[in-house]
Amino acid sequence: MDMNTLLPIIVQVITGIIGGQAVGVALKNAAMGQLPKILGGAIGGVGGAAILGSLLGHGAVDPAAAAAATSGLGSALNLDNIVGGAGGGAILTGIIGAVMGAMKK
Repeated sequence: MDMNTLLPIIVQVITGIIGGQAVGVALKNAAMGQLPKILGGAIGGVGGAAILGSLLGHGAVDPAAAAAATSGLGSALNLDNIVGGAGGGAILTGIIGAVMGAMKK
């Protein structure tokens, strides 16, 4: 794997973690640790970017084809990766927080 293949995934993971951290702060009553927020954000970031890309008509995410078609950091910093990553990370972390909060009761 070369860097052009990994760069969009790295952007999705980072923006997902940022979205997850933001929701984690908002859901203080869930008392989530850092690990669930980071994992939920990272996984949700990649999934959210893939879903947003599909909804916007970009089809399934194929890293090899994406790397062949585009290159560099500019191609990784697009709407699908940033908004989808942050949104997916926030949503999945929110779900995890709600489940963890319900389990404590």
